[in-house]
Amino acid sequence: MINKKALEGYGRGAVASEVNFASPHRIIQMLMEGALSKIATAKGCIARNDIAEKSRQITWGMNIIQGLRTSLDAQKGGEVAANLDSLYEYMGRRLLEANVTNDVAILDEVSSLLMEVKAGWDNIPAEYH
Repeated sequence: MINKKALEGYGRGAVASEVNFASPHRIIQMLMEGALSKIATAKGCIARNDIAEKSRQITWGMNIIQGLRTSLDAQKGGEVAANLDSLYEYMGRRLLEANVTNDVAILDEVSSLLMEVKAGWDNIPAEYH
């Protein structure tokens, strides 16, 4: 049997190692992946009626999205940054609502929006990273 703690430690170490060598572009991808993971885990927590863990996962997802929001550069990003700022703010409000209401449909909505943003980010040509 594999030791769960060892796997968790490996996962944290692997992420920390990747962050140390990642480009800013890759770090944003990792943040988006992390938020999507937290939202998916929260959905599972709702299904299992694990309300405390659901709240922890949603809060973590909200914090990641807030991090994405604060990383925006309004001067360089112009209208795109302004639109993303509004979208991230909306996602945060919706996640808060999902946390209060245990509404999986809201989590699906936020995941869908974030996957759209991530798809656009993932398709940025390497020469612009």
